[in-house]
Amino acid sequence: MTGAKRGGGKRPPEGVKVVATHRRARFEYEIEDRIEAGLVLTGSEVKSLRDANVNLADAYAQVKGDELFLVNCRIGEYAQAAHFGHAPLRERKLLLNRTEIEKLRGKIEQRGYTLVPLQLYFKDGWAKVELGLGRGRTHEDRRDAIAERESKREMDRAMARGRRR
Repeated sequence: MTGAKRGGGKRPPEGVKVVATHRRARFEYEIEDRIEAGLVLTGSEVKSLRDANVNLADAYAQVKGDELFLVNCRIGEYAQAAHFGHAPLRERKLLLNRTEIEKLRGKIEQRGYTLVPLQLYFKDGWAKVELGLGRGRTHEDRRDAIAERESKREMDRAMARGRRR
């Protein structure tokens, strides 16, 4: 078994550098659709992102007028920027086509969906965010998800034991 790597997870495509992931989002929300959007950032924010100084824990996207904004995404201050830096918790504009924004607005306002950032990454040098359109899970739904994951893990272990014999 030389050269084989253990551990699951998908590798990002070529030219993509993942900076941050919101791992609890898939647990707290039932994600139905995923959208890629560009980010409008200042220079010090880009530098800080390249250092992976970002927190997506409480972040969400919100439609305001004809624009989409990323709210509560903390991008830490870049130390070398001194007093030319940025505010860590400012709202950041997301870049999407107007038709995509209108589609999302309809789902958010009428059906009670939420836009949650799942990943923040650089794609060919451009900062991008992957948004998940989803509904919040209830406590029971979360328990069901845990039980399902545990049963799948047990089945995989049993299958692996069967192969070893």
